Amino acid sequence: MDKKKSTSTASGSSSPSTINKPKKSSSTTAAASLPTTTTSRNAVLPQTARRILQNFLLVWLDANLQESDNDFKNSLQHLRKIVASITTFTDAQQCVNFLSEIKKEKVFMIVSGSLGRQIVPEIEALPQLEAIYVFCGNQSVHEQWAKKISKVNGVYTNIQPICQALEIDRQRCDQAMIPISFNGRDALFMYTQLLKEALLEIEDDDVKSIKDLVEYCRLQDDIDEGQIRKVENEYRDHTPIWWYTAETFIYPMLNRGLRQMDVDIILKMGFFIRHLHQHITELHREQQGNMPTNFQVFRRQGLSMEDFEKMKKTKGGLMSFNNFLSTSRNREISFKNFARPAALNTNSVGILFVMNIDTAICTKSSTPFAAVSKVGYYKDKEEEILFSTHAIFRIDRIERIEDKHTDRLWQVNLTIVGNQDDDFNTLTAHLREESTWATGWARFGHILIKLEKLLQIMERDIKVIICRQCHYTSYKQSILCKQKQHYIKICEIKQKFFECIECHKRIFTWSQYPIENCMNCHSLKGFRRTSLIRERHGTKFEDEILLLRGEEEKFLNSFISYKKLPNIID
Repeated sequence: MDKKKSTSTASGSSSPSTINKPKKSSSTTAAASLPTTTTSRNAVLPQTARRILQNFLLVWLDANLQESDNDFKNSLQHLRKIVASITTFTDAQQCVNFLSEIKKEKVFMIVSGSLGRQIVPEIEALPQLEAIYVFCGNQSVHEQWAKKISKVNGVYTNIQPICQALEIDRQRCDQAMIPISFNGRDALFMYTQLLKEALLEIEDDDVKSIKDLVEYCRLQDDIDEGQIRKVENEYRDHTPIWWYTAETFIYPMLNRGLRQMDVDIILKMGFFIRHLHQHITELHREQQGNMPTNFQVFRRQGLSMEDFEKMKKTKGGLMSFNNFLSTSRNREISFKNFARPAALNTNSVGILFVMNIDTAICTKSSTPFAAVSKVGYYKDKEEEILFSTHAIFRIDRIERIEDKHTDRLWQVNLTIVGNQDDDFNTLTAHLREESTWATGWARFGHILIKLEKLLQIMERDIKVIICRQCHYTSYKQSILCKQKQHYIKICEIKQKFFECIECHKRIFTWSQYPIENCMNCHSLKGFRRTSLIRERHGTKFEDEILLLRGEEEKFLNSFISYKKLPNIID
């Protein structure tokens, strides 16, 4: 093996492709020939630092992968239609290290037969590892060990059935990762309701909003360029529900933004949230005469053990789905396709939600719903009923479903209550009073500040962009540099904000709480944490403007060398 390429502790692979040369380690490869894959990112950017805009990613481990091989390229094209972020490895230990550091996303993994037999027993207990697909040339041999591993979803000899299985598992993963909050158990419950109300009342320039979203997605370099161009050129050609149900980055990215309360994603997709809510509202009015007064819908998903315990403790109380809520009139589809498979995961329980819907309550509240099987991307799919974001339900009953395959399958009966419920209004009345002085973006920002303080977010990931040729890091200019094929270095680090207790000047640190005295007033009283959202002005540094929040896309963008910035005082 070439010394310049990573060596593997388990050489050899039983992959059926004609690939016979190992690719460079994905932590050091430039992969210029594959500009849309995660492996194509600059060599200076460690894989573990890359920003993921979806709830999941795909890892492919095979000692004999070669990026120039046509089979490999074709396989990636198929896979990229399902999962945006794909990271490849030829070294087993590097792959294990990468998996171990993932905390917020779920991972799907394709592995060769020989490497899979070696490392899968070691990593199968990782909660972030969702499913494994063994890609080999001898199916019967590798099925012997693979059938003993619950997370192995099959042994395959070509890529197409892997794509089919991956698509089903991706849908189930997205369903399971829709955020849920519980009153009395979760600080998000009340504030996310108010955040929704504030976001829906904002009016933006849609053309500019679409442009901003497209530029943001291109900067992340984690989304297929074809999908980005499709949104850029065809957004007005389709309805919001079509985009929400289509196989694009829209749904996974929105799901992640609301799940992680990612301010950048929520701001960039705010216009789409409003458009989708308005579309559902219009359909609700059109369909109202044909809807029964009371009916049931079903939703299937996996739920983490932690959230399931919260749910049991909140029985009789309220819960909220903090996203748009897809349900079905067909119980069997919900149960077989999603609830039972989720129960087979040792880190979760399978839940079948049975939801009792009162049309009058939905009409009075700001939680419209609509039948979307005729207007979505997939026609006549699952008798789907789509509810607007942050639907509120009361938890009526939780009972185990008898099943010969698992004891982790539960039915949860819910009743929709809307935002007219007395308990809900009692919880949120005093919080609304705090923001009555503001409307639009001002109210939205005020609630974000409250949320940020409430959750005590001590740090967040940011990107630092440095162009080697031009020696500047402006976000907008970096787009031009990218078009000119300049060498752009992207560094991702943690940011924290503090302010001096004495003079209230802001300080920014890279990695640790400032322990020295204030450089502005020399006070020894120390620093306290301050808001991430409140920063609206720039900081001068070496004749460049550092915008902590605001017009430069919420990144740290304008400084020459991040190594010169242990602290910044404004």
